[in-house]
Amino acid sequence: MAKGEETRQFIIEKAAPIFNTKGIAATAMSDIMEATKLSKGSMYVHFENKEVLACAAVDYNMKVLGDKLMARLAKSKTAKEELFTYIDFFSNAVNPPLTGGCPLLNFGTEADDTNPVIKEKVNKGINLNQKLLEASISKGIANSEFRADWNAIEFATVIVAMMEGGHLISRMSGNNDKMKIITSTLKSMIEENSL
Repeated sequence: MAKGEETRQFIIEKAAPIFNTKGIAATAMSDIMEATKLSKGSMYVHFENKEVLACAAVDYNMKVLGDKLMARLAKSKTAKEELFTYIDFFSNAVNPPLTGGCPLLNFGTEADDTNPVIKEKVNKGINLNQKLLEASISKGIANSEFRADWNAIEFATVIVAMMEGGHLISRMSGNNDKMKIITSTLKSMIEENSL
C-alpha cells in the first residue's frame, strides 16, 4: 500500500467510530483532525469534503461489523446455530460489537431523508443481512432442520426488523431488558419451526 493510501486508510479507521457515535451531521472535520493529529490540509488531500469521508466511514463501519459477524457465523455447525449466533451477536445493544452501536440503525436513521447516497448504502446492508438469514433458513429447510413450509424471506425480515428495533429501544433506555425479550421471542419462533 502506497503512503497516500495508508494515510487515507488511517483517516477512515479513526473517523469511522466518531461518525458512528456522533453521527454525520454532528461530526466536524476538526473532530477527525484531533483523532488523527493531521492538519486540515492533509485531510483535504485525501478527502474532498466531509461527505466523501462520511461515505468511506459508513462503508468501513459496515465492513468491520460484517467481518466480525461472518467470523462468528463461520463457527456454526448447523443452520439453526447460525440463526442463534446471528441473534446473539447483536443481542447486547448497550455494549455492541462496534463502537457507537449498529451502523445500519445509526446512519439509516440520520440519512433516510437527508442523504440518498448513505441511505442506499444502509439499504444495501439491510438487504445483505436479510439474504444471509434467508440463506441460513433455506439451508436448514434443505437439511431437514426446519419445517419445509417456513417462509425464509418473511422470517429474515422479522429478525432484522426486531433486532434493529431492539437496538433502538435498548440504546434509548440504556439497558438490554427489551432486547432480552426480543432475542428470546426470536429463538422461540426458530424452535417452533425446527424439526
